[in-house]
Amino acid sequence: MGQGLHTKMIQVASHVLQIPHSKIFISETATNTVPNTSAAAASVSSDINGMAVIDACTKLMEKLEPVMKENSKGNWEEWIMAAYMKRISLSATGFYQTPDLGYDFATNTGQPYNYFSFGAASSEVELDCLTGDHQVLRTDIVMDVGVSLNPAIDIGQIEGGFIQGYGLMMMEQQKMSPTGYLFTRGPGTYKIPGFGDIPVEFNVSLLKGSVNKKAVYSSKAIGEPPLFLAASVFFAVKDAILAARTDAGYGDNFRLVSPATPERIRMTCKDQFTEQVCVCIALLCFHYSLKNNDSHEGKSNLDPK
Repeated sequence: MGQGLHTKMIQVASHVLQIPHSKIFISETATNTVPNTSAAAASVSSDINGMAVIDACTKLMEKLEPVMKENSKGNWEEWIMAAYMKRISLSATGFYQTPDLGYDFATNTGQPYNYFSFGAASSEVELDCLTGDHQVLRTDIVMDVGVSLNPAIDIGQIEGGFIQGYGLMMMEQQKMSPTGYLFTRGPGTYKIPGFGDIPVEFNVSLLKGSVNKKAVYSSKAIGEPPLFLAASVFFAVKDAILAARTDAGYGDNFRLVSPATPERIRMTCKDQFTEQVCVCIALLCFHYSLKNNDSHEGKSNLDPK
């Protein structure tokens, strides 16, 4: 967490200060530097931190402007030394607040977001109807990130967000006890995506020609929006189940719940074996109801057969 954001902030500072990346060091966020900084949430970290970095670096450049004019052919080290000798403060604090945000739930008015991010995904899957297992053969994603600050980082964010969403849509089923205890409390108790779950062919591209004037250097937020694109896998699996049911002669009226685990997929791929399972479950439920009835009201009048 933070590596991509730190790299982008170094790029922003490098651009404003007009110095190489190698001359810039970034440290972790701490309250002794900025006491009321915002959390890295809602994918707006590059927006608010980037504008704050621009604000701070612009103040530094304004302080350095006199010594830079005196020695227009000098380099960064010479300007910094000159500023030191002239006792010019070389520290600055930048801060940024996203403008015009506010929303009233009572009246359904206001602007909850500064702008919107868009993306599209298409996935192709192969389904094993006998086991409920599946393989994502191919996924194609096009994402609108505005003018990307760093395409390599943004593509990595899109890929990571998609795979995280894949776990949400296809694997990470919450299981609870009758008393409300959550059994699935972490990766040790439920399956999360691994290397083998990555699409065999994974194509990610950034939308060209998109400009966002409301964020730093026309970029857009990228961390969380791609997560929902994994719904393309869920609906591809649902289409595959529909094809299997059609081949087996069953109707197209069925319900698939997310996450679409192998167990749920297998039972939805209706055939003679799932029919037998359903009969067994019905008999077990009937037997339980009889037992429960006997324990509360005495011997049941119903024939256990």
